[in-house]
Amino acid sequence: MNPRDAYFESITRRHFLGRLGAGIGGAALAGLMGEAGAAGGVMGTHFPARAKRVIYLHMAGSPPQMDLFDYKPALNEWDGKLCPEEMLEKERFAFIKGHPKILGSPHAFAQHGESGAWVSELMPHLAERADDLLFVNSMYTDQFNHAPAQLLLYTGAPRLGRPSMGSWLTYGLGSENQNLPGFVVLVSGDKTPSAGKSVWGSGFLPTVHQGVQCRTTGDPVLYVSDPAGMDRGTRRRSLDTLQRLNEMQYEVAGDPETLTRISQYELAFRMQMSVPEVMDIGREPAHIHAMYGATPGASSFANNCLLARRLVEQGVRFVQLFDWGWDTHGTNPSDDIVHQLPLKCRQTDRPIAALIADLKQRGMLDDTLIVWSGEFGRTAMNEERNGSKYFGRDHNPHAFTIWMAGGGVKAGSTFGATDDFGYRTVENPVHVHDFQATVLHLLGIDHERLTYRFQGRDFRLTDVHGRLVNGLLA
Repeated sequence: MNPRDAYFESITRRHFLGRLGAGIGGAALAGLMGEAGAAGGVMGTHFPARAKRVIYLHMAGSPPQMDLFDYKPALNEWDGKLCPEEMLEKERFAFIKGHPKILGSPHAFAQHGESGAWVSELMPHLAERADDLLFVNSMYTDQFNHAPAQLLLYTGAPRLGRPSMGSWLTYGLGSENQNLPGFVVLVSGDKTPSAGKSVWGSGFLPTVHQGVQCRTTGDPVLYVSDPAGMDRGTRRRSLDTLQRLNEMQYEVAGDPETLTRISQYELAFRMQMSVPEVMDIGREPAHIHAMYGATPGASSFANNCLLARRLVEQGVRFVQLFDWGWDTHGTNPSDDIVHQLPLKCRQTDRPIAALIADLKQRGMLDDTLIVWSGEFGRTAMNEERNGSKYFGRDHNPHAFTIWMAGGGVKAGSTFGATDDFGYRTVENPVHVHDFQATVLHLLGIDHERLTYRFQGRDFRLTDVHGRLVNGLLA
């Protein structure tokens, strides 16, 4: 470009705004990257935190609450009878047609621990940890299909494009380990969630806050290893050259995402050493493998639970486990509550109980928040799709159960209640946004103050809703 053209470009509105964005965005993101891996985080807490980290166990497809934790004797008394007319008023279902019948639970319940919590026979190991758990029976949501409900639960909106809960937390608090991502995702059940990887995406936040999916077999993170024929020294020189090129691009365009790219390349280089070590559960003693039911070298929910403990032990802020297979409609034995539900419980019961016990014996449960949930509940009625002879339940947004442990929650208690059929919340309702606000509070964050300006407005995880549920706090 000749000097005359360069001068005219330098005084254009486009050039001025581009350079202005580079200055402000660059300063903000440079600060973000300088602190993202350090203890103390990016923005810091608004008040003393009760939890430092989160392990979120998501049963993708949504378990039936009345077959696991919300004991309802009336279901068995009404089993096979047409459901009351008032339950159908202004109701819409995902799959149920006509006038459905009430479906009793085929699984026995008993009370456990000093708290007397009701737990199904399908979860015997978890039942032994009843006094460590806070059951929230009064959760409800706005969505009755999987993908929108998962998005609402994790991003605060039923549509694509918003940052996930883990991304908000790393944006607010950072990671405690510069050599590991602040947000790690582990998947089991042979499928990703219905909403796809958006439930751990960073949305409009800098992509440095996106969840990193790790794998339990092969390379823990795809493409993080050196390519064939390239040693570590060559990789270092290549990254240094890429950094200089990216810095030149940033000087021209001023896009903060360029700085994010530099940061991610550097993190990937450090992860080459740290991730394989932390992901190697073979380093654990045999009695820990037996405790979880884990098998080194395999891919399973049990392995992921053990990995979750190892990751938070190394300073990862948010570890999210997704386990597919809980969508029990009853169309065949692979999705009913007689065959499939017990199978999923056998796969998850022991490792979850082991995770709680393991964190407790290491002195980490008090400042680690564990959450177990689906994205919504199930109906009290038998779906009986197309006259199916198998037993299953349709989607139900009006009520579902989650449980929480550690991290400042009121252990050994049950919060909220549903009607006699476990179908609608009747006491202390907790909306998804209320739950999000409470999780952030436990980590020392005021949900109304953790915001990010995008397209002319301030966004937050709880959108414009949400309230702190004090009844969940210890």
